[in-house]
Amino acid sequence: MDLNLTGRNALVTGSTSGIGAGIAIALAREGATVVVHGRSEARAKSVVEQIVEAGGKAHYALGDLGNDDGANAVIEQALGAVKKIDILVNNVGGPVEGKVSFFDTTLGEWADSYNGNALAAVRMIQGLVPAMKARGWGRVIQITSRNAISPHANMPSYGGAKAAMNNFTLGLSKELAFTGVTSNASCLASSIRSNWITSCGILRSTKGGARILKGRRNTYSRIWCGRPSNDWARSTILPTTYATLPVHSAIS
Repeated sequence: MDLNLTGRNALVTGSTSGIGAGIAIALAREGATVVVHGRSEARAKSVVEQIVEAGGKAHYALGDLGNDDGANAVIEQALGAVKKIDILVNNVGGPVEGKVSFFDTTLGEWADSYNGNALAAVRMIQGLVPAMKARGWGRVIQITSRNAISPHANMPSYGGAKAAMNNFTLGLSKELAFTGVTSNASCLASSIRSNWITSCGILRSTKGGARILKGRRNTYSRIWCGRPSNDWARSTILPTTYATLPVHSAIS
């Protein structure tokens, strides 16, 4: 399948293992040059080597996105390697408090979760998306969670942080309307031997998806839901200019 990513550059945050590494490998397989991000040089190099051995192109950038200096350093490294970023996949983040009661989650853990998930993505968006707007083409994808729309009782700060990401994904799409840059979220369903969801109760199919994915200049936001393996493919498909698959849109 040719998804028309040849010549495009992608930065996938938190991509030295797991879902992030799968997304990076999938994007490279479809022709994009990928910047792998993480905090471990050995793990980042390992993913880069996998991509290169398969015939793809990849670099890596190291740094902590939980603070401004770290995020700026990652952006500087990425742009030093590929000159421009066309596709930003904000995958970095995760729960900070473990599975505990709402009442046992400290205010510090709430703040850390918001910073490590939502604000990490915001830092990268603010650092890279203005240049996408100026060039007239870009794709921004947040990897969120089922917890954002159907939260567990024992992961409160994580669900709240991911819900914030869904919210600003939609707001960002409106800010980017008619610029050629799209803003989407991929909502990761439970991976613990549960039935996967093809769509969620608060989501509905829309007809606008094919328009944005064919690269027209109007921009809508989409919140995807599905099992983990599908997120890799969706994060590959969403940046393309030729995809015609149906999508889902959040409604309030």
